[in-house]
Amino acid sequence: MNATAKRAGLTREKVLRAALELVDRDGIEKLSMRRLGAELGVEAMTLYHYVPHKAALLDGLVEQVVSAVRPAFDGPAAEWPARLREFAVAFRDELLRHPGVIPLVATRPARSATALRAVEDAAAALGEAGIAPVQALRIVNAVSTLVIGHCLAEAATTPGHPEQPGDDLDLTAFPTLAEAVAGGLGTPADHQARFDLALDALLTGLQA
Repeated sequence: MNATAKRAGLTREKVLRAALELVDRDGIEKLSMRRLGAELGVEAMTLYHYVPHKAALLDGLVEQVVSAVRPAFDGPAAEWPARLREFAVAFRDELLRHPGVIPLVATRPARSATALRAVEDAAAALGEAGIAPVQALRIVNAVSTLVIGHCLAEAATTPGHPEQPGDDLDLTAFPTLAEAVAGGLGTPADHQARFDLALDALLTGLQA
């Protein structure tokens, strides 16, 4: 560790937290080693003592979000669908707290031991119900993919392309859509209802 890093009191955890705060505030497209260094009061090169390259920094952001999902997986083995539902709800809540990181979680698999802990705990809970490891991980993956995909749509942001306000769509020719919009389609309550519907359907099918 060099003297600059030591004086700044940096650790890998502090660097990753600062990166997450930067992304939360300004978006993933604004993240760079130079800008992150400025946030921490050091030169960009100093950061390479903690994250060897930009890819490692992006993986670290995934780790920060995924490792924060820590639902309990105790209870009767037969109740694994309920435990998986708790996992899915907690995962969605965490992703929506950090919408700028959702595209990374969607495209970069969890690699660190810290990030893999939630996956391991969920799969182990299914194992206690007699589900083989490969099938357990497929189930966890199916639930995780549902959550990530729903959050991508719910966050509705494209990195590097901020949305510009535009005119409302004319739904005159689409009476079913118009009625759905009038009934609350696209509202926060609708996002929640759609998530619950999809998750319950998936868990019911997986249990069967």
